[in-house]
Amino acid sequence: MRDILGLLAHLRRPRLLIRAARIGAVNYRRDTHLHRLLGYSSLPRSGAALMRLIEVEADLDEKRRNDDAGYSVSRHVEVLMAMMGEAQLLRNAPR
Repeated sequence: MRDILGLLAHLRRPRLLIRAARIGAVNYRRDTHLHRLLGYSSLPRSGAALMRLIEVEADLDEKRRNDDAGYSVSRHVEVLMAMMGEAQLLRNAPR
């Protein structure tokens, strides 16, 4: 768990993306958001979901950096928001 959270601590993204994601993370609902972002029929545990979200976010960030026409700012914010929400759930989980 600490390795995943440590990985998140070292991510560097534009302030505006992070700020928008923080605002959205207040309203994060795991049931709704994860189904839409990951498409699983049953929700994975927070650690597994967070690892998958990190992979999706890395792909989105690469598209952003390369000015890819398929890049979606709103999807990027949603994924960052879900990452923040899942990280919070992971931090608050009983040990």
